[in-house]
Parts: sequence; structure tokens; C-alpha cells
Amino acid sequence: MKANGELPSLIVMGVSSSGKSTIGALMSERLGVPFIDGDDLHPDENKEKMRSGIALNDADRFPWLHRIGQLIDAGRVEGHATIVACSALKRSYRDILREHAPDLIFVHLTGSRALIEKRMKARHHEYMPTSLLDSQFATLEPLERDERKILVPISLEPDEMVHVIISAINRLTRNTDKEV
Repeated sequence: MKANGELPSLIVMGVSSSGKSTIGALMSERLGVPFIDGDDLHPDENKEKMRSGIALNDADRFPWLHRIGQLIDAGRVEGHATIVACSALKRSYRDILREHAPDLIFVHLTGSRALIEKRMKARHHEYMPTSLLDSQFATLEPLERDERKILVPISLEPDEMVHVIISAINRLTRNTDKEV
């Protein structure tokens, strides 16, 4: 599968500390397409709110989601897929992203709250305190049947996760004769 138009863009999604940035960057390297870390696109007001331990609301997130969607769409116009790390916790958020790229595949990195909390405590993040983890899980809406999705357990090693994702992309795009 070629990255120039045949590969749909991917949203690597999940709650904070699920590994979105790590897996997104590995997928970008493996597939040779651009990677965008959605965290880098949050306006300063959103970052300050989270840094203060205040969960974002829909009004905070909508402009950010549209910006991500615009960048995915720009990549498509340029003839390439884009991989984005973005929490995409709610169906309505994913719908906004699909407005810009209807063929998106959502790669949901899944894990127990205990494992994710352990990861969150072990890392330093510019603005996401552990105190917001409960709000992330409360906001998370499972991917629905009509959404193109790949569920990947974060208990796997990163290279194994990438292998699982690439195999699933091949199945979802019905491209079984070639490997991505």
C-alpha cells in the first residue's frame, strides 16, 4: 500500500498516557507519512486550563479539533495521509474530524485505568496532571459500529502494537495482497 493517497489518515486516540504520541511517531516512521501531535496544537488557554487541573469542555475542544481536521485535509490535498495523535474521546469529536476526512481510521489505544495511571505518574507532561485522568475516562465514548476502528491493547510492546495496527489497516482497506 502506498502512502500517497491509498492509505487513509489515522487518528491514534485514547486517554492521556495511553501512548498516542509514541505509537503515532512509530507509525509515521514505518509508513513514511507525516505525524502531528495534537497536543502541540492546543491553544495556550487550553494548556493553562489543564495545567490548573481543569478539564476541557466541548467549547474548548471544538476549535482544536477543527484545526487538526484542517491539517489532515491539507495533507490529503497534497496527496498524502497524515497520522495524528489526538484523544478524540467523544463521538462528536470524531465526527468533527471525519467532516474533514471521511475515510479516517481511529486507532484506539486501550488499557486499564490502573496501567494508564501508572504510566501517567511515571512521565512528565507539560500540562496534563494525573488529577485529570478520571475526567478523561468519564469523557471517553467507545467507538461505535459504524466508525472505522482498530483497538490496540497498550499492554503490548510498541513494535507489536505497530504490527497489529498495520495488519488491521490492511484488513480495513482490503489490501491483503500487499503489506503497508
